[in-house]
Amino acid sequence: MLYFIGLGLFSEDDISFKGYKALKSVDCIYAEFYTARLMGGNIDKLMDEIDVPFIQLKREDVEDNNVIIKEAMDKDIAFVTAGDSLMATTHTDLYVEAKNKGIETCVIHGSSIFSAAPGLSGLQAYKFGKTTTVPFPDENFFPHSPYDAIKQNSENGLHTLVLLDIQAHKDRYMTVNQAIDYLSKVEGERNEGVFDDDRIVIGIAHAGSDKPIVKGGRVCDVKDFDFGEPLHCMIVPGDLHFIEAEALITLADVDEELLKDFL
Repeated sequence: MLYFIGLGLFSEDDISFKGYKALKSVDCIYAEFYTARLMGGNIDKLMDEIDVPFIQLKREDVEDNNVIIKEAMDKDIAFVTAGDSLMATTHTDLYVEAKNKGIETCVIHGSSIFSAAPGLSGLQAYKFGKTTTVPFPDENFFPHSPYDAIKQNSENGLHTLVLLDIQAHKDRYMTVNQAIDYLSKVEGERNEGVFDDDRIVIGIAHAGSDKPIVKGGRVCDVKDFDFGEPLHCMIVPGDLHFIEAEALITLADVDEELLKDFL
């Protein structure tokens, strides 16, 4: 049996009771935290309580070495991740491979930024278009794909959830401020009005915690706001229903004057 278990958004306390019971029943627990991490807790506390062998995997162990599939052929294994268990393509690939090899599987979902971000901002989840990720730039690596995704969604009146790069092996996590700077530089090169200083954005930090931070406004107003420790994400709203506009004023501290055309 191979369990895919989502740990939730913020700390080890976010795991469902169903997930907790499953962890106590397996022979070994494997985890990966290179796609997302629990920034508000300590996974070791949960593992000490469960008292089952626990192994944290590197990217190559999951994607190249098939460690999890090999173990699940004749053992009860749990594969745990932050957020929901099947949001990353790598995890879905594992799920498909396990099915193809005849391994019995069980998926136990966890809370995800894909539902938390719309909820915290007050925007309607079904009005989001393609999700995009802003990467850390590198030498000869400065893709415009996040800008293009925002442009396409905006042309269709849709909101854009912008995820921010995680390099867990370097303890490096992109902030809302860095993402705004990245997209502003693309705007400077493209000059298409997709992400100019007057564009409204919503920054979100510590989703899943008792005190999430949600701050919206124009790019020029939000770019220097202190969102605190990671993890962060961002939303670029598209067309707004008046109920969404009212929610942004209350939940994201957006200046009412900026939203007068939607009220």
